[in-house]
Amino acid sequence: MMATQDDIITKMVVISDSLLPAEVAISAYKITSDVVIKETCYGLMITGKRDEVNRLAGELRNEHPHKIFIKERGYPSGDKRRCRADRGGGPRPGFHQLKEELDILPDIGKGLVLVERGNKPVSQPRPKNIDVDKFKEIINSTIAEGDAQ
Repeated sequence: MMATQDDIITKMVVISDSLLPAEVAISAYKITSDVVIKETCYGLMITGKRDEVNRLAGELRNEHPHKIFIKERGYPSGDKRRCRADRGGGPRPGFHQLKEELDILPDIGKGLVLVERGNKPVSQPRPKNIDVDKFKEIINSTIAEGDAQ
C-alpha cells in the first residue's frame, strides 16, 4: 500500500550540548534506512512515514534523553511556503524562535537530570496580574512622557 501525503511527516531532532549533528545522523542511519535524514545546524530533520519517523525519533531520544529534543515540523522540506529561495532570502520563519529554544536546552537537560535523580521542582510564585485601569494609566503616562520630549 502506498503512503499518502497525510502519512508522511517531518520531525526536527534538536540537539544540545556536546553532541554533533553528524553523530546523531550516524546513529539514525544505523536504526533505519526507511526515512530521509537531513543534517542541519541544530540537529536533524527526519522525513518519512509517520510510524517509522516516530520510532526513529523515540530511539534517538532514548540514546540521549537529556540532549535530544523533538518537535514535528509543520511543512515538509522544500515546501515553497518555507523555502528561502522562493521567499527571496533571509531567515526562515520560526528560525529566531528555534534559536531562542536552542539557547535554553542545556538548562532544560540539566533540569531533567535533576528531576530524574529525585529532586523536586521548585515552584515559582506566579506574578499577580496588573489591574486594567492601572495598566492604562501606565500606558497613558508613558505616551505623555514621549510627547513631552
